[in-house]
Amino acid sequence: MDLCSAVQFLENKTILVSGATGFLAKVFVERVLRIQPNIKRLYLLMRAADVNSAHQRLHKEVLGKELFSVLRGILGSNIDSFFHEKVIPVPGDISCENLGIQDITLRKEIWRNTNIVVNCAATTNFDERYDVALAINTMGALNVLNFAKLCPAVKMLLHVSTAYVCGEGTGHIMEEPFCMGESLNGTYKLDIDGQKKLVDEKMKELLVDGRREGIAFAMKELGMERAKFYGWPNTYVFTKAMGEMLVGHFKDNLPTVIIRPTMVTSTFKKPFPGWIEGFKTIDSVLASYGKGKLKCFLASPELVLDVIPADMVANAMIVSMVAHPYQPCDRVIYHIGSSLRNPLKFSSVRDFTTRYFTKNPWINKNGKLVKTGKVTMLSSMPTFLCYMRIRFLLPLKGLYWLDAIFCQHFKRVYMDLDRKVKVAMRLVELYKPYLLFKGIFDDKNSEKLRVAAMEMGLNVDEFGFDPKCIDWEDYFINIHLPGLVRYVMKQ
Repeated sequence: MDLCSAVQFLENKTILVSGATGFLAKVFVERVLRIQPNIKRLYLLMRAADVNSAHQRLHKEVLGKELFSVLRGILGSNIDSFFHEKVIPVPGDISCENLGIQDITLRKEIWRNTNIVVNCAATTNFDERYDVALAINTMGALNVLNFAKLCPAVKMLLHVSTAYVCGEGTGHIMEEPFCMGESLNGTYKLDIDGQKKLVDEKMKELLVDGRREGIAFAMKELGMERAKFYGWPNTYVFTKAMGEMLVGHFKDNLPTVIIRPTMVTSTFKKPFPGWIEGFKTIDSVLASYGKGKLKCFLASPELVLDVIPADMVANAMIVSMVAHPYQPCDRVIYHIGSSLRNPLKFSSVRDFTTRYFTKNPWINKNGKLVKTGKVTMLSSMPTFLCYMRIRFLLPLKGLYWLDAIFCQHFKRVYMDLDRKVKVAMRLVELYKPYLLFKGIFDDKNSEKLRVAAMEMGLNVDEFGFDPKCIDWEDYFINIHLPGLVRYVMKQ
């Protein structure tokens, strides 16, 4: 592993980034542009009908974000010409051959110039439609790989996955690759081509039956059913695991790194603390509490919640790029998380959140301060179901009979409460694998990368991704929760 200066390595390089409008991709792009303004070019692939639409998305959804304010301050009046020269929006779609890049001239230019391909594209909805998740997370990964192999100057492919491809594993989860066709439960061999055919047959069946309005629901149900059949808890991690399998099986001699982050949260330091976009896995729970909507919570207080700031993930991506070009070895996999080196308990997150919103109460749309109270943590699914039955389902049943007696006078109240209970139960079912997760992500490979980076003199403050340096109390109370309020809850 030969680590030169990361800044020096990036000089005059051309990088193709897929999924460029996503949260992590934006943090990565900002890091690259700021630490090495002499990068040759960044091609940012994004869904768009044409070049004009791609330019609009680039400026509205990427470069126009506050994330880039530090870079704007550094470059001042030169920022627009800098972006114009260095950042090229590319309309496309990774679910299509040649990444859906219709402009042949542009496609050939990208093939000719690209040195590194970074695949950040994904649909992260846990219960995404199976046809959509399979096209993006699974076949999209293969399409990006095939595109990279057509670039004569390419040095490596960096594929961003998720640590939770392990499913509901327990104990130490190792940084190990999947074998082609491997299932988590070991019961059946996983045939990815067979999954594609299954989706096509199901779609034809739905269209023949004239059930167009039910396609989305049927495809969501199919994805969850297939995931659980092979041992994964949801469609997202199932299709991401299959994507890893395809990348590993068909990579040939292309140097390939797979980054598996855990739950990615707001930036820790760079370009400034607390930037976040959208609700990440645990954030919807924290925001619900802050708004006074959360009374109970499925989680064991002593279980570890594995979170990692986005800028640390971006740093790990950059350092791994420097470490692995020209090495046609087997896949190298890095867990980027905190559960092994700096474990964070659910009870601590609860306490930090309670303290923050007690001191900084949310102001609702009526201008009133929202008072938050103690949250009941329920450490098992049976306990949660018992709580829901007593607290909500029995009163709901009583309201049902009351409504019947009074000629549907309470119908609207009943239907509203019934809907909320069903939504809550659905969310708990989706999030249960993470809220009750008992695994610890081993990071031997990541530690070797950190050690190599330090030995070669990389600036730890600039490129660090060691979670040991995080004071979780300070991070949640002074960085993450204020960032969540400012950039997500108030939007």
